[in-house]
Amino acid sequence: MHFAGGSLAAKPTGGTTEISERHRHRYEFNREYEALLTGGGLRLSGTTPDSTYVEIVELPGHPYFLGCQFHPEFKSKPLEPHPLFREFITASYKNRTGRSGQDVATGEGSIELTRQ
Repeated sequence: MHFAGGSLAAKPTGGTTEISERHRHRYEFNREYEALLTGGGLRLSGTTPDSTYVEIVELPGHPYFLGCQFHPEFKSKPLEPHPLFREFITASYKNRTGRSGQDVATGEGSIELTRQ
C-alpha cells in the first residue's frame, strides 16, 4: 500500500510511503463518489500499489479521523500495538488533556461530570 506524503497514516511509519498489510475484502471505497467526498475535504491517503483501491481515508483538520480498509489488528500485540492504534491512543490522550485541563494519567486537574 502507498501513502500520500504528509498524511496521518504515514506519520506512525516514520515517513515510509509503502507498507504491506492484509486487505479487507468485504467493503470497497466507491470511486463514483470520489470527487464529491474529496471536494468536501476527505483525503484519500492510502491506496493499493496500482491505485485501484482506496485503503485509507483521512479528514484533515480533525484531531485523528482516519479510516482504513485493512486489518491493523493482525499486526498488533498487547505491548506492541500497530502504529495506527498507537497514534490513535496518543491523539486521544492529547485531545482529552487539552480539552478538560485534566491529566488523565495522574488524575490531576479539574473536570466536572454531570448526570442527565
